[in-house]
Amino acid sequence: MQNQTSNLKSKPHYPILDGLRGIAALIVVGFHIFEPNATNSLDQFINHGYLAVDFFFILSGFVIGYAYDDRWDRMTLSGFFKRRLVRLQPMVVMGMIIGACLFYFSDSPKWPMIHTIPLWAVILTMLVGFTLIPLPPSMDIRGWQEMHPLNGPGWSLFYEYVANILYAIGVRKFSKKALAVLVMISGGYLIYYAVNSKSGDLMGGWTVNSEQLTIGFTRLMYPFFGGLLLSRMINISKIKGSFLISSVLIAIVLFMPRIGGEDHRWMNGLYESLTIVLLFPAIIYVAASGAVSKGIESSLCKFLGDISYPIYITHFPLIYVYSAWLSNNPQAGTGMKVIYGFLTFIGAILIGYLSLRFYDEPVRKWLQKKLGNV
Repeated sequence: MQNQTSNLKSKPHYPILDGLRGIAALIVVGFHIFEPNATNSLDQFINHGYLAVDFFFILSGFVIGYAYDDRWDRMTLSGFFKRRLVRLQPMVVMGMIIGACLFYFSDSPKWPMIHTIPLWAVILTMLVGFTLIPLPPSMDIRGWQEMHPLNGPGWSLFYEYVANILYAIGVRKFSKKALAVLVMISGGYLIYYAVNSKSGDLMGGWTVNSEQLTIGFTRLMYPFFGGLLLSRMINISKIKGSFLISSVLIAIVLFMPRIGGEDHRWMNGLYESLTIVLLFPAIIYVAASGAVSKGIESSLCKFLGDISYPIYITHFPLIYVYSAWLSNNPQAGTGMKVIYGFLTFIGAILIGYLSLRFYDEPVRKWLQKKLGNV
């Protein structure tokens, strides 16, 4: 069985889905740059940029179902987990290393405890971060109570692994009907939670406490397993211009201003939950139904897909530094904020690309060779 697993070949990718993942990752970087410049959640520029995480979960469930559902007669559980670790874990490690290297550069009034943290605590946090084991608030070294204080987005990778484990040990065996029931229950609760939340949004999931864990699992269950169900039920059609259409749609959804204002927060919760339940699957359907022409469009989708994960998992340490600069320079003018924000954006792309080319790809190639071409 292990030899069969080792000889599994990768299926062709959906190139437009790869491109969309890259576009969403870039929007996330922009969202995080604008976030510390906003006075509250109502005037944030890329207001719903954080919903890109929910889009990533749906996309991940769809791709996992497409890639692995029909392989379990030739693949062991260990083979599946090895493949997922090789794909995800090297950049998890790199993200934590970058976070540790830049930790003290974010010392500021925003995080006044940073200069009091001993180096051994930073190293310990980094080593634990390599494993994605969540840290409790009592072990926080920054002040935001993140489960991964050196690289906040690690929380979403933690839930990604949870979803992969649930899929591999049980949900993969669900019939379409059983999976549909799970998805409907999860989707119903997602809508209920979002509409009734005090904040009127679904932002959260990065702290180890009952409230944040509830948000995290609520944001995970419908998107991931909804994407899995979509991969089993979708009948691909042919849609011309699907890359442009789906790209515009994902941008509109994530750039949408806050809905309902301070007095009607439930309206924003309804928008976010219906976006996840209805719009994101529709966007994936449009993207999966298209083909890219050879040339610029094909190259762009490949480039965006290649850098999407490295950018997402390495950019946040730069956001800590940018946020600290804003905190240290409260009188900075708009021009300087734009310049530093632009440099942060370009730096995130550059670090993501360099990490991909000179670290992630070589390490994954080495691991695949060592583990038998999983």
